[in-house]
Amino acid sequence: MTALTLSTSGAAALRADAIVVGVAKGAGSKSGDLVVAPGAEAVDKAFDGKLASVLETLGATGGEGEVTKLPAPSGFKSPVVLAVGLGKALEKDDAYSAESLRRAAGVAARALSGAKKAGFALPVEAVEDAAAVAEGALLGAYAFTAYQGGEKDGNGAKQPLAEVTVLGGKPRDKAFKAAAERALALTEEINRARDLVNTPPNDLYPESFAAVAAAAGKEHGLKVQVLDEKSLTKGGYGGILGVGQGSEHGPRLVKLAYTHPKAEKTLAFVGKGITYDSGGISLKPAGHNETMKCDMAGAAAVFAAVVTAARLGLKVNVTGWLALAENMPSGSATRPGDVLRMYSGKTVEVLNTDAEGRLVLADALTRASEERPDAIVDVATLTGAMVLALGNRTFGVMGNDESFRTAIHEIAEEAGEQSWPMPMPVELRKGMDSATADIANMGERMGGGLVAGLFLQEFVGEDIAWAHLDIAGPAYNDGGPFGYTPKGGTGSAIRTLVSLAERTAAGDLG
Repeated sequence: MTALTLSTSGAAALRADAIVVGVAKGAGSKSGDLVVAPGAEAVDKAFDGKLASVLETLGATGGEGEVTKLPAPSGFKSPVVLAVGLGKALEKDDAYSAESLRRAAGVAARALSGAKKAGFALPVEAVEDAAAVAEGALLGAYAFTAYQGGEKDGNGAKQPLAEVTVLGGKPRDKAFKAAAERALALTEEINRARDLVNTPPNDLYPESFAAVAAAAGKEHGLKVQVLDEKSLTKGGYGGILGVGQGSEHGPRLVKLAYTHPKAEKTLAFVGKGITYDSGGISLKPAGHNETMKCDMAGAAAVFAAVVTAARLGLKVNVTGWLALAENMPSGSATRPGDVLRMYSGKTVEVLNTDAEGRLVLADALTRASEERPDAIVDVATLTGAMVLALGNRTFGVMGNDESFRTAIHEIAEEAGEQSWPMPMPVELRKGMDSATADIANMGERMGGGLVAGLFLQEFVGEDIAWAHLDIAGPAYNDGGPFGYTPKGGTGSAIRTLVSLAERTAAGDLG
């Protein structure tokens, strides 16, 4: 894992493999238009005030995500200066947003993979700036290398940047120190969630995922309960069992509980954990199976959020529910037309076995509701329809309480995660009417993401604020890396859940 330190040292005096500075794109288009961002004053001075000109000569424009390396000037203890683009230059007295700093730091950290240490001399005027730089760098330094390189030859993959030093951070200042500790805890758990999403399904299945959760619970003082097939059958969890019955790897329902002795509020997080989704008997078409190891990203997000809350000692009770199953076709698999009796007692006609996430979530939502939390948030890679609606970088937010849904959207935006509030049109509910059961697991094709939300709402307890995050788009990046987002698992929604827990602990949310 990448280490994090704060330092008041000057850029010239820091012993590191590289010094990272920020540059921005000026308003004009002529030479001399590049702007050196605050934090890089010492570096610019060492270049006789001509750092921008040198970088322009090398082709730098200051565009967001652009990286330019050059030899450090004489007298520096680091051999390399790495300039990262921040995008458009700011007007006087303006400040770069936290998200701009996160993305720039992430790009730089990824460009420095294989290095032992880098000093980040990006604009740090306040605690929030230092926190953003630290977060971005630690997330950008991530790499999943567990399956690269042979046992005999060792792991041949280039390792992540080993240490991030945020220049301008004050290591003896309580606020800066707390911000660094938060950034480290949060990013370590996000990166652990990324590891889980990236782990091949032959190694990550319900039982092994549950074992990871149990080990983390022991490490961080969480109460962990794991329901196996026998316990699920005894408890009547027909949704989870129905989805998992076609696989050799039996399903699990995992409960992780973090409690604080002075907590006044309780949050319940529910995660979809389909460790591999073939579609079941309603088999996915060719070309849609290769990344379906990511269908447990919601459960990974919930797991990471609960552990982070514990590591930060937040004054709020947080319970995570991981609904884990593998959706496979076999002679014992649920068939289209089968009727499942859910944990709530309701019956569901299964019209499409590839609409399985809502089935496992339904059981977990009912179980979570029994404990009467102040609010429930479920997280799931639930529908391709949400990807069609919002693209690959934005998750949808639905809910039974408009003010709570709005709060989740605002919290996500402040945390640096793109989201958008979605409606729940009551007229779409009729499409799930079944002549055989209480409800069908499919409804109208148009608005399919909204239909899925309406289905889930049927299993939420009365008078409990509930929000549904459909992270099908941003949970897994199948393209090239960008900002602090790697290829593969991203850790989507974790920052939103943790920020919600922090807000609740502070009494800032209802």
